[in-house]
Amino acid sequence: MTFRLRAARLSDLEHLYEMAKLTGGGFTNLPADRTALKAKLTRAEEAFANTEDELVDEQFVLVLENLQTGKIAGTCQLMTKVGQQWPFYSYRLNTLTQYSQELDRTVRAELLSLVTDLEGSSEVGGLFLHPNERAGGLGLLLARSRYLFIAMHRKRFADKTIAELRGIIDERGDSPFWDGVAGRFFGMGFQEADYFNAINGNQFIADLMPKHPVYVAMLGDDARKVIGVPHPTGRAAMRMLENEGFRYEGYVDIFDGGPTMVAHTDEVTSVKNSVSAKVSKVDLKEGERAILATGRLENFRACYGARALDGDSGIAIDAAAADALDVTVGDTVWSVGR
Repeated sequence: MTFRLRAARLSDLEHLYEMAKLTGGGFTNLPADRTALKAKLTRAEEAFANTEDELVDEQFVLVLENLQTGKIAGTCQLMTKVGQQWPFYSYRLNTLTQYSQELDRTVRAELLSLVTDLEGSSEVGGLFLHPNERAGGLGLLLARSRYLFIAMHRKRFADKTIAELRGIIDERGDSPFWDGVAGRFFGMGFQEADYFNAINGNQFIADLMPKHPVYVAMLGDDARKVIGVPHPTGRAAMRMLENEGFRYEGYVDIFDGGPTMVAHTDEVTSVKNSVSAKVSKVDLKEGERAILATGRLENFRACYGARALDGDSGIAIDAAAADALDVTVGDTVWSVGR
C-alpha cells in the first residue's frame, strides 16, 4: 500500500471535515467546521498559486493520500509567518527571584507572562493521522515531509520555526489549565473558547485577557501540574520534534497549557540534512530508506522510498517511489534519510 503526501485541494474538504470530527477537541488548526475548513483550503490554494519567493503570511495544507483507494488518511499544515492577521499569544513560564536582607531569605516564584515573543515565526502544525492508519511510520512521513517542503521553498519561511503541542484535556473535553487560568476571566468553558478561537481568531484574548503576570503558586493543583505537559497522544510527536532539534523554552499555549517547541529553521535536522539531486535510476532494488519529495508548491509530492546517492550529485530511487512521485531520469528529487 503506497501513500503520498500532496498539496490539499478544495475537493478534499469532506475528507478533512470527517477527520476533524475525530480530533477530540483542542485541535485549533483542524476545526470540525466546514466553513472554517473551506476558508483554510482556499487560503492554502492561494499560497500554492503564489510563485513569488518571499516571506509573507501564508498557510499551506498538505494531505496524505492512499494511492490505491484515493482516500485521505492524514493532513498537516505549515504557517509561514504567524501573528500577522491576529496577535500570536503565548504564556512564557519564567522565574522571579527576590531576596530579603532582613530575613536572609531568597524566594523564587514562577510566573506566567502573556507575550507575543514568537510573532513572525513559521509554524508547523495541524498534523492529524486517521486512527485506522497509525502504523507503518505514516505519522513520521507526515511530520518530516513538512521539513522537506520548507527546504524546497526556504525563502518562504522564517528563520525560527515553532510547533504547538496540544495540552491536557480531561475525559469531559475540558482543560484544567483553561479552568484554572483564563477561564476565570472569560465566562466560557474551554470547548466554547477553543471553538471560537478556531473559527474567529484570538483577538478576544487581547480584549479580555489580564496583562499582568500570573503567579503559578496561586493556581490550583490541577492547573499547575499540566503546564507545559503534552496530551498523551502528543508525546510521540514531542519526541519527534526533539529529534528534529526543537526545544521547549517555557512557552505554553494560552488555552490548554500545552508546550510550544522552538527551533532555528536551518538547524532543523530534516532541513539541514536534506539533499537535492537529479534522478539517475528509477529501478533501484536495494538502498537506504528515505523520505523523497519533488515538485514546487501545488505540485509538491512526497513519499517513502529507497535511495542511493552517488558522487556526481545523482540519486537512484526505487520504481514504486518513482511512480508515486511521477518522476523519471533527469528530474530533481529532494530526500532525507529515514
